[in-house]
Amino acid sequence: TQPGTLLDEDWFHARIGVSAGKRQTLSSAGCTGYRVVNGESDGLPAMVLDRYGGTLVLKLYSTCLFPYLAEIREAIRRRLTPERMVLRLGRKCAEMSGLPSGIRDGVMLLGQAPARPVVFSESGLRFEADVMRGQKTGFFLDQRDNRARVGRLARGQRVLNVFSYTGGFSLLAIRGGARRVTSLDLSRHALLGANRNFELNGQLAAELHETLEGDAFDLLGQLQDRGRQFDLVVLDPPSFASREADVAAALRAYSALARRGAALLGRGGVLVACSCSSHVSVEQFQQSVITGLGSRQHETLETTGHTLDHPALFPEANYLKALFLRLGGPGPSASSPGLKARSRPRPSRPHRQRKPGSDRARRSRRS
Repeated sequence: TQPGTLLDEDWFHARIGVSAGKRQTLSSAGCTGYRVVNGESDGLPAMVLDRYGGTLVLKLYSTCLFPYLAEIREAIRRRLTPERMVLRLGRKCAEMSGLPSGIRDGVMLLGQAPARPVVFSESGLRFEADVMRGQKTGFFLDQRDNRARVGRLARGQRVLNVFSYTGGFSLLAIRGGARRVTSLDLSRHALLGANRNFELNGQLAAELHETLEGDAFDLLGQLQDRGRQFDLVVLDPPSFASREADVAAALRAYSALARRGAALLGRGGVLVACSCSSHVSVEQFQQSVITGLGSRQHETLETTGHTLDHPALFPEANYLKALFLRLGGPGPSASSPGLKARSRPRPSRPHRQRKPGSDRARRSRRS
């Protein structure tokens, strides 16, 4: 933006129009849950805009945009004609005292507040999103492509989805032909959401899905102690490093997770390890996971990042990383169900798993 540019409704309308046009392939393919505006990378700093069917969620991360809210709302209404629009605020904004009248987290900018979570489509499946109180804007849209990848790997596999939230990876795994899927999360509310997502998709074999409620670090150890084995383990934790000072502890936590996840996989099993912290580089994350594997042999199948609707045009925007690793030996084998874990030191953790409504689950720039 050039100095002296008038930030009026027409300016926002033009910027939003350009951004929306870049997502046309998603809407044309029948996807109704995607990011329309991704902040600085779409030329609209401190602002994201997500679509869930006829519902749009505008999330602001700076009070600098508050004076322009009316212009932003009208520009969105003119360009995208939503049924309703919800305002969400980044954690720092939401916790401020003395917010201007009409500006608070979860206020309606257009239409009536939904009585229940809204429903959208992704990869031919239906999901619910709690746009009023849910994490991020209601769903983790940034993992769409990785969910599809897991679905393609899942046929005939026993799948463990750790930090599952409302079961996105789990549904794609079942649809992909998984033999059994376990969703593990600290939040009962999230696990109930996963069950409701299965109910929305009656064509899926929901009887092949189970949930485990509790701390991921503890339950991974308990599963190992009980001799449980899986063929594909997904680790998608919350951001362990919301600031630079947290990076060292975060890398230790990623290593501990990788070690415990790998212990549940036999030879040929696939570990999908994810990081959503902008303060942790791809190289740091890869090294932390490899450290966690110890002497375990592995083959990197793929390293992935952002989806089409989450462009990252500067280094700080590159928060999402996912490693797809096929493991060799040594390690527990499927023929040794009674294998016991060695004594395991409890890893240090930057914070607990994500909870409903907790904005700390992902860093503020990446909501």
